[in-house]
Amino acid sequence: MHDQQLADWRVHALKLESEVNKVVVGQESPVRLITTAVFARGHVLLEGDVGVGKTTLLRAFTRGIGGGYQRIEGTIDLMPNDLVYHTYLGEDGKPHVSPGPLLMSGQDLSIFFFNEINRARPQVHSLMLRVMAERTLTAFNKEHYFPHMLVFADRNQVEREETFDIPSAARDRFMMEIPILVPPAHDIMESLIFDTRFHDVDQLISNVEADVLKFDQLNSFAKVIQENISASPALRKYALNLWLATKDPLAYGIKVSNVDMKRLVLSGASPRGMGMLLRAARVNAWLNERDAVVPEDIHAVFHETIAHRLVFSPVYEMRRTEIAREMLSGIINAVSAP
Repeated sequence: MHDQQLADWRVHALKLESEVNKVVVGQESPVRLITTAVFARGHVLLEGDVGVGKTTLLRAFTRGIGGGYQRIEGTIDLMPNDLVYHTYLGEDGKPHVSPGPLLMSGQDLSIFFFNEINRARPQVHSLMLRVMAERTLTAFNKEHYFPHMLVFADRNQVEREETFDIPSAARDRFMMEIPILVPPAHDIMESLIFDTRFHDVDQLISNVEADVLKFDQLNSFAKVIQENISASPALRKYALNLWLATKDPLAYGIKVSNVDMKRLVLSGASPRGMGMLLRAARVNAWLNERDAVVPEDIHAVFHETIAHRLVFSPVYEMRRTEIAREMLSGIINAVSAP
């Protein structure tokens, strides 16, 4: 029964990818990684410049899985309550309160996008992280539940003034950090400039087939994937060695250009991070019609699940992206796969 269920859902998952790729061109790899996060039920950081299509991508996924989509912009004056409710002066001259973005869709909230989360103050981060972890919120003397919610957030990585970096412990709450880059192919770049269908986002999103998946069934099906995609003892040992290498890369002979390896890593991947790595790897195996995880499944999600969890010495933080990529590639090459 589970084999048939896994096969049926895989058809719908690949259909979802196909629908999203129709409207967000040149982003096949991020689409696959977001699909993986959706079925692994993990929150996601998005990495990329302004205007590369992050909002369009998330709206397309929301249309495909159903449920509510909400978004908030990080600003220096944003307060925790702004996520929960809005106050305004009504036509009757009296103050009124309306639900904020977290409450607007109720229990049907499926995707919440926090744009430029590092522009908001730590108090806002604290509330958001608690809701991510507990999927509940107390407001208006009532407990509100968000059982199906996945949070996506991106960071302004260009400007440093009036921004508040997310600490490493907070980054660890996100399953992945996925880069969204401008497609390098010139024909795609030309289409994004001149093809008018990309200029009307609402019309573009309407081309995605609605409700390819059922957002309120994803939690239960995610458990089916995790319980039925196995990991051999050899694969488990391989994952353990990868984890140890993130903690002490020098012991595995890993070197990074122009970096003092003795001073580089303050903390490797966390236990939670390695658990999320294996959750994502099982989903990748399932999407590729395998019933057991192989090293290639780990490689497919290794950088995205581990890089943002590494804690580097402050002197190397400005080069985090390039250093993490080179170091993790070195780990994959150095640690023997089964």
